[in-house]
Amino acid sequence: MQNSRHFAVALCAALAFGIASIVFVGVWVHHYRGGVAWDGGLAEFNWHPVLVVSGFIFLQGSAIVVYRIPWTWRFSKLTMKFIHAGLHLLAFILAVIAMVAVFDFHNAAEIPNMYSLHSWLGLVALTLFCLQLVLGVGIYLIPVTPASWRAAFMPLHVYSGLLLFGSVIAVALMGITEKLIFGLSNPKYKDSPPEAVFVNVLGVFLVVFGALILWIATRTAWKRPSDQILHTLHTDGEGVEKSKVGPSLSELSDGADAESYGDVRRRSGKLDDQEN
Repeated sequence: MQNSRHFAVALCAALAFGIASIVFVGVWVHHYRGGVAWDGGLAEFNWHPVLVVSGFIFLQGSAIVVYRIPWTWRFSKLTMKFIHAGLHLLAFILAVIAMVAVFDFHNAAEIPNMYSLHSWLGLVALTLFCLQLVLGVGIYLIPVTPASWRAAFMPLHVYSGLLLFGSVIAVALMGITEKLIFGLSNPKYKDSPPEAVFVNVLGVFLVVFGALILWIATRTAWKRPSDQILHTLHTDGEGVEKSKVGPSLSELSDGADAESYGDVRRRSGKLDDQEN
């Protein structure tokens, strides 16, 4: 039960900071930057931070930990794979729109494109994210892919996913700092006007959200058990009613259940590839 509570606290905290980040970026662009539009002006540029925070960061973080939510363990692994991929696809689409908004604004204002480190790393992150998405769908959602390929690619898939998530947050922090330096003139960013302080808090929220997502994603005790284990626990009567399978199984990694969990794994035979 304690392990389940710890997970719930970490997940709720991550969601709280993620949602707060979306609210803050919305308030920032509407209250300080003139709102959003699609007209080639500054209001079109404002879509960039909104979509990056809500899509490329929040949705991507949610996709990373969706496997670990115990209440989803009643669904098959294949169903969760589609949800995982779908969230990532939506995050990618929003990130592409955010990138288009920047290029449209720069072209309309005759500002050079791709001159800053923020823009370089942002484009690299988006390109690698697309590659990660294509490879993930091709290897884990196409039935003909050999199981040996899936198992071999899994460590790289997990590592690159976490690396990209952290990198996107870092690039976003570079971007909002760059925007404040260019956008604030009287008073300047160094004078800490209210907008600067407000956006700095947004940056802190993004860092905390990222840290919590990475913590949840790297805790071995919170991994989703294989479908064989879930099925065995249910059919052997070691679980509870199907509607309660998720929450009860989140306690499997507690010390008191470690031995029985190991027995179930041995009886289950070869496990399917694990995804975080």
